[in-house]
Amino acid sequence: MPLTLLDRACAVSPLPLCTTDDARRLGIRPNSAWLRVRKGIYVDRAAYEKLPARKRYAVRVYAFLRKNPDAVLCLESAAVIWGLPQFNEPKDIHVFDPDRTASWRYGDVCVHTSRDPRAIEQVNGVSVTSLLDTVCDLVRVVSPAQALAITDASISPVQGGLLSLSELRERASGQQNQRGRARMQAAWELADPLAESPAESLSRAVILWSGFEVPVLQREFFYEGELDRVDFFFKSVRGIGESDGWGKYNLEDAAEAANKLKDEKRREDRLRRHQHPFARWEMRDIWKVNPLCQALASIGVPIVRRRQDAMLVTLKYNPRAKPWNRRA
Repeated sequence: MPLTLLDRACAVSPLPLCTTDDARRLGIRPNSAWLRVRKGIYVDRAAYEKLPARKRYAVRVYAFLRKNPDAVLCLESAAVIWGLPQFNEPKDIHVFDPDRTASWRYGDVCVHTSRDPRAIEQVNGVSVTSLLDTVCDLVRVVSPAQALAITDASISPVQGGLLSLSELRERASGQQNQRGRARMQAAWELADPLAESPAESLSRAVILWSGFEVPVLQREFFYEGELDRVDFFFKSVRGIGESDGWGKYNLEDAAEAANKLKDEKRREDRLRRHQHPFARWEMRDIWKVNPLCQALASIGVPIVRRRQDAMLVTLKYNPRAKPWNRRA
């Protein structure tokens, strides 16, 4: 089953936070086995280093909240609470303060203000900008492919999205902020509520910017008594494209993973028997671009428009992320 916003949301810190006072009461002396994630707050270093990027960031956000419980989270920090897709570990903690006259920064904390009001909601005791405002704010500033993934997730029923594209457009149209408006419009022109995962959204961005034929999403086929739905269908060559996420196989359970892999192999063979060439790729192929393009070329998907190299380059960097962090 696809992950929903609720599945991705972090209602609590992914790791226990140990304050200086906690350590004193427990007779613990923080040493090299502990990592300071905020002044006076520590986590198990080994456990932290094993976390994917988005969960490391969630630990940092909750460490900040431990010190600042009344803060209103926004942008990437609010995305942690709402479960919006994130692919890197952001550099900064983002807070909204409607009472300030100017934005400012201290350390890794960015305090934002705006002439445009934000709706503030409480989610599991945490104050955040509303899902609608969080999506609008993020789409203005993140990379184009990530903006598409965030938009798709927020409007996709399968991903638990609670918004509509018309709501997003209406909210943005009433705002004075002009920053990133062209980026926002570009994301919304490509947005599709049929996208069932962030990987599918990123794949679609690469497919379209590389000039390939526009695919049909979530096409269903009924062969040999079985109903099969595919991520991408390319009509001109009857080709099928699949963006693989290994999480769906539950690799931690060997028996379950083996059964799911067998079922997937049978499904692919069934579709191939009915003259559907098959291409697969995984997340790292999306970021690299060329492996995904090679997979599509191998099944004959045609190039029908000019390649947008300037857009494809944006997949290779994220100035809002910490350098050298792994994607997740």
